[in-house]
Amino acid sequence: MVLSALSLLVLALMVTLSFNLSHALRQKMSLQQHSDALAYSMAVLEARALNYYAVGNRAIAGSYVAMNSLHAYMAAVSVTGEMLRAARNNFYMIAAIEVVRCMCYGCQEHCIDAAEAMKIAGDFAKEGSDYDKKARGVESGFTNAMQGLDLMVDNLHIAQRSVHDKTLQSVRDGKSNGLEQLTEYNAPGATFLTQQVGSMNANEFNCAVDGMQCQGSEDDSDEEARARVMTEVANASRSGWPATRETGGMPSVQIPSYLHPEFMKKFKDIPNEGNYQVMRHVGTAKTAEDKGQVNGAGEQGGNSGKVVVATEEGTIFHKWRHGVGINNYKAEVWSDDGGGGHTPNGAHSGQHPFEGVNARALTACSQSGNCFMKFRANPDADRDWGQPRVYSYVTRQFRGGDPSKTPWELNSSSTLEFEHGAQGSGRLKLAADEGAGLSKALVYYHRFGQGGWKEPPNLFGPYWRAKLHPFRDGDEAGRVLEAAGNQDAAELARVPGVSL
Repeated sequence: MVLSALSLLVLALMVTLSFNLSHALRQKMSLQQHSDALAYSMAVLEARALNYYAVGNRAIAGSYVAMNSLHAYMAAVSVTGEMLRAARNNFYMIAAIEVVRCMCYGCQEHCIDAAEAMKIAGDFAKEGSDYDKKARGVESGFTNAMQGLDLMVDNLHIAQRSVHDKTLQSVRDGKSNGLEQLTEYNAPGATFLTQQVGSMNANEFNCAVDGMQCQGSEDDSDEEARARVMTEVANASRSGWPATRETGGMPSVQIPSYLHPEFMKKFKDIPNEGNYQVMRHVGTAKTAEDKGQVNGAGEQGGNSGKVVVATEEGTIFHKWRHGVGINNYKAEVWSDDGGGGHTPNGAHSGQHPFEGVNARALTACSQSGNCFMKFRANPDADRDWGQPRVYSYVTRQFRGGDPSKTPWELNSSSTLEFEHGAQGSGRLKLAADEGAGLSKALVYYHRFGQGGWKEPPNLFGPYWRAKLHPFRDGDEAGRVLEAAGNQDAAELARVPGVSL
């Protein structure tokens, strides 16, 4: 009889333990799935933010390309007056030749030709002044466009900073910007991300952006080094016309086809006879260290983009009656922090300032400074080359504590106490009190297409993605568990051979 009662008691306890174990396993699986979903969701937010930076950086580079094009068009407008004055100088030379020829007996026709050449030179000078006036008439629109583009660069970066701040808040607390719905749906009653683990996530995300406050990665590069990156990208993105406007054709005769045919006819119509040739006509526009480097190499060292400059120059030749003339012409337009400038001065009517590329430290670019987001690369494979990692650690109470809802726990404390005379008493815990979920995700860069893995991570290509990722080793998991305050689990994770 006693043995039967004891057997029934053991059977009842086994059934109860089985129910409690099944309940705990279900709770644990649900909690781990929630932890995985939280880590992955935070990584997706970071990947979207980095892709947003990449698109924003492309738009910023596009703004500098547009500035180059604006300066190129303005230089092309301004060169018209200079070309006409070069033609004027040609006829001054022709007049001088005719005067020399006029000095002989019976050479009065050369005196007449000299006077007529001087009149033609005056006509060219008047036309040059008229075209300078036309150039001044469009400069206000040019200045407004430059101001708008400069403002757009700042606004694009303000938007990048806003996205960064909101993403930082989300990965720090694990509940902002809609993440709290994961807990409500997947694991009601689970804790949110602890402050220490959230701080690790925030630091990882900051370390992905050069110039943000970061610990444990590469040092910040200086403002000029970051400026050189954007400057070279912007210059490399120029289309053919603002980059180089050599018109091609025969080496000795180059006609700038983008100048209006009615304008080019003046070089023939004003003299009404003779011939002219544009011997050379070239131009370029770029973002440079100073305006003297406009014709320098595209990857010139030390180019931190302090000025946007365009130049247009060439040589024109005239043959008329008994004389010839050849002269050079040049127009230049630039914008810098001093208000810019314009040659010829007669075509200049105002200032067009440009504060420069990445003119301030990243943390100081709140409203101005033309800053952008640059990826902070790390040469260490253990740091995943600087690609940010995301961690999740959440806990939940497994024991229900209410026998009316979880009768297999037997009582509110889920314990069973035994007393056996002189052998003393014992306590059996039927249900686990608390469980934990630990997860890791990686935000990584992978460009589409064949060989896409060869392209290093950067913030100009919007190819950032997210995935769940295994812990590299027990030490990495231990650091997260220590940050979460679970020292026992941290020590266990560092034991060799323990599966993570």
